[in-house]
Amino acid sequence: MRAARYHQYGGGETLVVEEVPDPRPGPGEIRVRVAAAGVNPVDWKVRSGVAQAMIPVDLPAIPGRDAVGTVDEIGADVRGVSVGDRVFGLGGVTGATAELAVLSAWAQAPDTWSDEEAAGAGLASLTAMGGLKALGPLRGRTLLIEGAAGGVGSAAVEIAVAGGATVIGTASERNHEFLASLGAVPTTYGAGLAERVAALAPGGVDIVLDTAASGSLPDLVAIVGDPDRVATVADHANAERLGVHMVNAANDPALLAEAADLGRQGGYTPRVERVFALDQIAEAHAYGERGHTRGKIVVRV
Repeated sequence: MRAARYHQYGGGETLVVEEVPDPRPGPGEIRVRVAAAGVNPVDWKVRSGVAQAMIPVDLPAIPGRDAVGTVDEIGADVRGVSVGDRVFGLGGVTGATAELAVLSAWAQAPDTWSDEEAAGAGLASLTAMGGLKALGPLRGRTLLIEGAAGGVGSAAVEIAVAGGATVIGTASERNHEFLASLGAVPTTYGAGLAERVAALAPGGVDIVLDTAASGSLPDLVAIVGDPDRVATVADHANAERLGVHMVNAANDPALLAEAADLGRQGGYTPRVERVFALDQIAEAHAYGERGHTRGKIVVRV
């Protein structure tokens, strides 16, 4: 099969597209013929070597954690899925940006999502839903989302709005119209956030989700007044010190199925800013590394 790979840690120039052996699914896994794969910040953090201490990988490695495709092989002890089903999901930290990928968590992809949208749903929806669930019930509560225009943030906005929350989302001004289209009340991040939020929510904010790791976590705790009402999916460095909920994305098929059901009902559509071809994998990584992506980046395989 053709796949993107890097043979050493480094910049985007280490990425090549080449022929590699086909992977095989193990017990509890499936293999899909990939239509498209997501590009996530963890991909270039792992590729660059900056995450090597926490997330070591065997080289050469295929970047990518989530994908959508058609099931073509099923491992032992797998039930509820058939060859030919269109599914989206996740495998390990690497392996998705290829013609064939092995998934360990998956759900049926809604017909309401294009392949590109479904490719951007796996890691973003898992991370967003994990962060939101750590904060308890959503209905009737006011939620502040820091970094609301990115892949995880935009997913969290739609999922929270569908769950009955009033959402205030921070983003640069160029993304305010985008956030409003998702159902959030937009505001800018940075200095003066507490005052801006107070003006938008005179009754106060009930819960906060940080998806940005911008260094604002102490300010977010101060805004809500209680670290137990704050969750972060990004700021590992400060979460424990401040006593907030630290949420890591786990390959949970139940959360994927929940996201898919919401997609079928029209309550959640993964937002994709750019789509690249497999041969443009280095460009896709470079685009993401520049930051400020609106929604997701996807590689069409």
